[in-house]
Amino acid sequence: MCDELTEKDNDEYLRKNKLTRRKFGQHGVAAAVAMMLPPVANAVDVVEQDVTVDTPDGEADCYFVHPASGAHAAVIVWPDIVGIRPAFRAMGKRLAQSEYSVLVVNPYYRTHKGAVVPEGKTFRDPGIRELLMPHAQTLSPETCITDGRAFVEYLDQQPPVDTARKIGTTGYCMTGSYTMRLAAAIPDRIGAGGSFHGGGLATDDEDSPHLLVPQMKAGFLIAIAESDDKRDPEAKQLLRDAYDAAGLEAEIEVYEGTNHGWCPPDSAVYHEAQAERAWSRLLALFERELA
Repeated sequence: MCDELTEKDNDEYLRKNKLTRRKFGQHGVAAAVAMMLPPVANAVDVVEQDVTVDTPDGEADCYFVHPASGAHAAVIVWPDIVGIRPAFRAMGKRLAQSEYSVLVVNPYYRTHKGAVVPEGKTFRDPGIRELLMPHAQTLSPETCITDGRAFVEYLDQQPPVDTARKIGTTGYCMTGSYTMRLAAAIPDRIGAGGSFHGGGLATDDEDSPHLLVPQMKAGFLIAIAESDDKRDPEAKQLLRDAYDAAGLEAEIEVYEGTNHGWCPPDSAVYHEAQAERAWSRLLALFERELA
């Protein structure tokens, strides 16, 4: 999770790489908007649209992007703590260009429509953490499930979605755990999950996500930041043991040289090489589990 210790780790990372918050604010976001994401090989044409999904708590504004023709496996993308924004729309579009029908969701729809953080600002800027916390505190394991069920129901009604194929889901930072909770809650529809620098996947809590693994039928990719692993080195073994005991495929790896938040291209600690490797592993997971 993004907390004060994470911020200290990331400050040290930036110092080692001769970056400052001010320099990142000037260059990092601009580079992300210009899309620091390599082009997709054999990319298909896609259709993009902003959509509204009815949930038990209201109307969730989402971004739906899918190949221009045909029906395809669906994927739900949960953004990190910063919420829905151009970087995650770009990531969703990139996934759609690899022939998936992708719903990028706004987890904060109960309190705010669209991006919460002003354009050009990041989680590292003064006041942004305080801005986000009231929105993040509206979420819980319960809202993850009620929202997730609504997103699955919406996707299953869309012509570009092949309902004969299972659904994939990805989560980043605080939403890494959402992929596990949803896979356990809807095992017959969720066939694959990817958690990237996810927080709280294996804890001492009685509702810890790793304890839900026996209820799943999904294959998983769990990509762990090196800085997170140093703070909680036992978590990866708890996860490994849980998936092995359940007989489920799970790729669990600590990505060397990475800090919490290393996957989205607008992150101050974005690690392009490792993010690309994790992305390639995600595509391999989806190809295997959602076929």
